Amino acid sequence: MAKELVINTTSQETRVALLENGHIAELYIERSRERGIVGNIYKGRVIRVLPGMQAAFVDIGLEKAAFLYVADVFDEVEAVEKFIDGGSHGPPGAGEEAEVEARVLPPIEDLLKEGQEILVQVAKEPLGTKGARITSHISLPGRNLVYMPTVDHVGISRRIESEEEKDRLRAIVEGIRPAGSGFIVRTAAEGKSEEDLRLDMEFLLNLWQDVTRRKEGRGAPSLIHSELDVICKVVRDILTEDVRRIVVDSRDEYAKIERFIGTFMPKLKYSMELYEDDEPIFDAFGLEVEIARALGRKVWLKSGGYIIIEQTEALTAIDVNTGRFVGKHNLEDTILKTNLEAVREIAFQLRLRNIGGLIIIDFIDMEKEPHREKVHQALLEALKNDKSKSNILKISELGLVEMTRQRVRESIGRTLCESCPYCEGKGYVKSRATLAYEIFRELRREMKELTGDKITLVVHPDVAAILYDEERQGIEELERRFHKEITINARPVFHQEQYEIVLG
Repeated sequence: MAKELVINTTSQETRVALLENGHIAELYIERSRERGIVGNIYKGRVIRVLPGMQAAFVDIGLEKAAFLYVADVFDEVEAVEKFIDGGSHGPPGAGEEAEVEARVLPPIEDLLKEGQEILVQVAKEPLGTKGARITSHISLPGRNLVYMPTVDHVGISRRIESEEEKDRLRAIVEGIRPAGSGFIVRTAAEGKSEEDLRLDMEFLLNLWQDVTRRKEGRGAPSLIHSELDVICKVVRDILTEDVRRIVVDSRDEYAKIERFIGTFMPKLKYSMELYEDDEPIFDAFGLEVEIARALGRKVWLKSGGYIIIEQTEALTAIDVNTGRFVGKHNLEDTILKTNLEAVREIAFQLRLRNIGGLIIIDFIDMEKEPHREKVHQALLEALKNDKSKSNILKISELGLVEMTRQRVRESIGRTLCESCPYCEGKGYVKSRATLAYEIFRELRREMKELTGDKITLVVHPDVAAILYDEERQGIEELERRFHKEITINARPVFHQEQYEIVLG
């Protein structure tokens, strides 16, 4: 599969697109005023311990307190079970698994006290109303290794399939690591020499020494170490032999990428181009259209069917429909073909939109069990190369699939969009007829108490139009009943659901 990195950078925003076979597969966005904090290391202060939740809130200097689970507290933890590898950009702890010995965890109140200072790393960005998720298991990712100074353990990426290669890499790391230190060998280390791993290890050990020096010299809360910017993170985690070309539209970033690759990946073969045409780089590669499509609620399939993607606070619902597709043979074959086509598009959209958490997929009902199993297997296969871990349950008799997908950063929708200020994120407003009848009920309640012979009703112009036209009879009925004249005043600046009842 041909892969390319296309990088667009301005003083306000950096966008990195991973292309697979000419189509955007992943999009990373970093804005200078909203730079992500995943991977940052802070010296924090415990502000509240919650025994009932076995967690604590820690002040790390952000607007919202960060959340620390007991399992993430240093010294009494299972150790690190997962780590990042490839396309994800959280710290190690969010991707592949490494087998470790389980321990019994003591109560959180025995480990942390209010006012205690603690060194922590951000594992998940603040999402919505939630603060950042943090861990005291510091992880420093390099190109080939992840250094874990608080864990005495050597793990190997599960994406390396050869047992012989795993044993070779484990033996190298065990032989050169300092006593008591922990390392996880990343997928990128497959086939690398001892010298490659040693250079990576020395860099990470020096970086940790710098972190500990800064920790001693600063109070809490304070930032101790910042993670790489989005371009260097993507290059570090995604640039493998599969990625043949990097195209960047900034001369400064071009030079920075060259220096970074020369330091961390000097033996890697790749092609890099400086894009200098007048046409914006994302337009030239057709990426703006694909990004706009990723923000839409409805996604059309080539056959004429479509899927609807609805994101809520609790979950994401995906509905599959045949749409204009009528098939050629029989209904069951039409449904199966639509569902199989939808599987590929859903896997693509989940990755591109970076949708995480609980996901419910409503496939078109299939009566035959073999068809349901075929769609389920196709979904498993389509998500096999997704760097974010997912857990998929069997298709129910109603055609529903429950699944979870690892969430390490905000979705594209929440990054690029905000709730509609007009409908307050509901996606709808009350109809004009509903508002007219609501106004009539309010008038019946208020007109008994209002003195004077005249009342002015101030409303949005669209509501005024229906009151003057279809619902004029209701206004006249109220005038006769309460012996008052009602004047309708249209005010364009009003929200459609806004109205006022005033005397005169």
